[in-house]
Amino acid sequence: MLALVSTQCDQVTAQQSKDSPGSQLAPGQPTVEVVARGLAVPWALAFASGGRLFVTERPGRIRLVADGRLQREPIAVLRAVTHGIETGLLGLALDPRFDDNGFLYVCYTTATPGGGIVNRVSRLTFRDGVAANETVVIDLPGTVQGHNGCRVKFGPDSKLYASMGDQRQRELAQQLGSLAGKIVRVNADGSVPTDNPFAGSPVYALGLRNPQGLAFDRKGRLVASDHGGDGHDEINHIRPGANYGWPRVEGKAGDARYTDPIIESGDDTWAPSGIAIRGDELFVTNLKGERLLRMTLGPDLEVTHASALLVRKYGRLRDVVVGPDGALYITTSNGDGGGEARTADDRILKVTP
Repeated sequence: MLALVSTQCDQVTAQQSKDSPGSQLAPGQPTVEVVARGLAVPWALAFASGGRLFVTERPGRIRLVADGRLQREPIAVLRAVTHGIETGLLGLALDPRFDDNGFLYVCYTTATPGGGIVNRVSRLTFRDGVAANETVVIDLPGTVQGHNGCRVKFGPDSKLYASMGDQRQRELAQQLGSLAGKIVRVNADGSVPTDNPFAGSPVYALGLRNPQGLAFDRKGRLVASDHGGDGHDEINHIRPGANYGWPRVEGKAGDARYTDPIIESGDDTWAPSGIAIRGDELFVTNLKGERLLRMTLGPDLEVTHASALLVRKYGRLRDVVVGPDGALYITTSNGDGGGEARTADDRILKVTP
């Protein structure tokens, strides 16, 4: 049973059979094609003009799919990356003016000269098939223990948003003096916008455990996924200055001090990662849940319907983006060490419609 608990609907339920995962999918079976294979834990996807698709690999490589083919050589190798089960080269975002400036932004775990660990947001410049000239934008808290978040996205305001996990130190999520357990918002050069909710601070929202997905809808509203502690995974509408309660509360708590999610998993565990919005549809990749959740959103981001696709067919699913052709592009994450042992043949899938 896949139970989806919404703040607007008491219960939205889609049932899936473990033994025959395709038997109760939503009407209209999707077509799935393999775009690229043989990848090493692909974590994030980003499209540029001409259908070029950039992808990060957790060990520290940035790869490019052009003209429908994965190029053999990476466009960049970041040798300072510290990678493990929940660490490495993770987030990726292209500058809104990428066609003009060639700027791409990454978030990766690395060691500092003093022996510490940070999640570094850096800018690279893509020219003549190579991404180089790294410039550090901002260093955020990190740990080899995981809960690093590290998803990066540009908003319609041209600000850079980054998700940060609680570094497995749960109380940090409630401390404004720490950037752990937060959604961070900065200018493209790493400076703090003057209209951030906490003056002089890059903190945009707090009280999160391990947010691994960010997406903006057509009205510019920010939505984020967050891993719960034991079930109670969340999809949140991120508002400036809002507190989402971790570790004080989880899921739909109904506590006026905190902002409830628009939907949660209840006692089930999705382990939600990347999210994408296409029109009024929200798609969420699941790691432990090994499925793609599809939700229909109402005008106030309430979930009016939910179903599941690709249930236990491709294993752990990490990221999802909407391509220029309207199809969904999804990365698998079966070689990441976080689930059952599988052949490490991670792929990029194209899912239509």
